[in-house]
Amino acid sequence: MDLKSYYQKLRELEGALPSDYVVVVSKETPDGGRAGTLTEVPRRLAAKLILDGAAELATEEQTRTLRKLMSEPDDRSAMNRVGRMDQGNVEQPNANRLEGNRKK
Repeated sequence: MDLKSYYQKLRELEGALPSDYVVVVSKETPDGGRAGTLTEVPRRLAAKLILDGAAELATEEQTRTLRKLMSEPDDRSAMNRVGRMDQGNVEQPNANRLEGNRKK
């Protein structure tokens, strides 16, 4: 597939997605990707994952289930029932590093 048609399809798919953030379900991939993981991602990334065959759009029921679990207090056992929850690579501040920068 040439790049021009790839990005055209990507833009079309991105425009067809229902909201700014959508839930996708991972597919098994030859490089070790696990099937069935629900993840909420930005529209652009969802379009790329779907176009590349790594994920598919989640059903309404799957989307409701994930969002309900994400809105509950930190209940790890509930999250494990749905599957591994990937929220992207979010850098967490290192408390020790922040404390070391403070003058005493």
